[in-house]
Amino acid sequence: MPQTITETATLQCNQGTAESKLSVSSQNFFFIRDHAIATEADNQTGVNIKSFGLCKLKPIPGGYLPCTPVPINWAETTKKDELNGNKILLDCSVCPCTTGGIISVKDKGHGEEQEG
Repeated sequence: MPQTITETATLQCNQGTAESKLSVSSQNFFFIRDHAIATEADNQTGVNIKSFGLCKLKPIPGGYLPCTPVPINWAETTKKDELNGNKILLDCSVCPCTTGGIISVKDKGHGEEQEG
């Protein structure tokens, strides 16, 4: 069963060279183990989603240009559960980047197991 993700969830991009931690700014009322629950509104470059190191879609001689993610919208969120009018992110949620990569969740950011 998909699990809710929180701030400090580890994100990865299939075109990046490093992982990144999610920051939650969409709400500060609902928590799991003292970590704010993430929503689909947590998709802002540099605020919620930070660099994934270097971008493999931006090659230069001898390597790659730095990643500056430009996320579109999160998909595979909750179907009906919302916080502040935004659907909740799950460990199966993905977010395409306009550069061409796909951002996904590597670790949900908390140790809590949720029941169905």
